[in-house]
Amino acid sequence: MATITLQGNEIHTNGDLPGVGDSAPDFSLVNAELADVSLDTYQGKKKLLNIVPSLDTPTCALSTKKFNDAAKTNSDAVFLMISADLPFAMSRFCKAEGTDNVIPLSMMRSRNFAKDYGVLIEDGPLAGITARAVVVIDENNQITHAQLVSEIADEPDYESAIAKL
Repeated sequence: MATITLQGNEIHTNGDLPGVGDSAPDFSLVNAELADVSLDTYQGKKKLLNIVPSLDTPTCALSTKKFNDAAKTNSDAVFLMISADLPFAMSRFCKAEGTDNVIPLSMMRSRNFAKDYGVLIEDGPLAGITARAVVVIDENNQITHAQLVSEIADEPDYESAIAKL
C-alpha cells in the first residue's frame, strides 16, 4: 500500500507500482473502438503509460497534452493514456484537444489494471479510480521508469519519463 495525498489529505492505494527492472504486468483495457487491448497489442514497442484519475480534470488534461507533444518526436513509442473514463468521453476529449498522438485506454470493464499496477485508490473521495502515475516499459516489457505522483493534483516528472524512452 502506498500513501499519497489529495490536496494535502492522506489517501492510500492498494499496493505499490512495479519497480524498475520488473516485468510489466499484463493488462486488459478498452480502446476507443470498444475493443480489448493488452500489453501484447503493443508488443515490440516502447510504451509510456500515463495513468490518470480522469481526463476531465485540469492536471490530467495537461499531462495528456504534454505527453501528446512528446509523442510527436518519439515515433518508436506508444503513449497510452489510462483512466477510469469511458472510451466515449476520452475520445471526445482527445478530439476537442487535438491530442491524436496518444492512445486513450479505459478501465471500464475491469479495475484489474489499477490493482495489478498498485494504483487503485482505496479510500477518500477518489476511491475506486487510479492515482496519478507514469510507467515506462521497454520493447521487451521491462519497466525502465516508474513514478507514483505523491500529491495527486501535481504533474508527473515529464522529462525523466521521456528520457527513459
